[in-house]
Amino acid sequence: MSCNHHTTYHAHLARGATVRLDRVLNGALSWPVPAGVDAIKGAVVIRDGPRVAPPELAIARAILHTNPRMLAAPALIFAGTTTLSARANGLPPEFLGATLLQESAYDPAALSTVGAIGIAQFMPGTAADVGLDPYDPFASIDAAAALLGGYVTAYRNRYDDPYAVALAAYNAGPVAVAAYRGVPPYAQTQEYIALIFDRWARIASYEDDRAHGRRRP
Repeated sequence: MSCNHHTTYHAHLARGATVRLDRVLNGALSWPVPAGVDAIKGAVVIRDGPRVAPPELAIARAILHTNPRMLAAPALIFAGTTTLSARANGLPPEFLGATLLQESAYDPAALSTVGAIGIAQFMPGTAADVGLDPYDPFASIDAAAALLGGYVTAYRNRYDDPYAVALAAYNAGPVAVAAYRGVPPYAQTQEYIALIFDRWARIASYEDDRAHGRRRP
């Protein structure tokens, strides 16, 4: 497992769309593979099954490969939440999924060496400022999507790769991005971006031809 433990600049959080857990659960558990198999049993084979179309299934597979302690059902629920939150904030679900995999491997109890907490690795002070419980995985996924979506929107017409710059802002802070007019020359931040792009490509590799339109622009 290779997760980032240095993210400390998740500031300027905004509240995004509320994710309905019941809808996510119902959707996640309605994807048996193959068809006709009990939903929970079908979820077990998601880890090593054939290529899939829904991004939720590709993200769930990536979670299961990255975090060996994660069970299939919560992986599906987190993947469904990720997809809903990403789409609500104008992001490719695979991009958000790759970011959260790098941050914490989708561990709601993750705690970094610098004190960042939860799935999205928010610092306690930043979370407190916006009334976010960083141990709440669903609120944290939504908050991360809102923050990254805001960065991508802000940088879309200013930089050739707004996703890379958004990740730089998420990791090193928007002040550093402004100071260097793009991705700062920090080795840790550049490695962070490269690892997330690699995870993004890995998630895309789990998807079939019907999902090509969701891959990195």
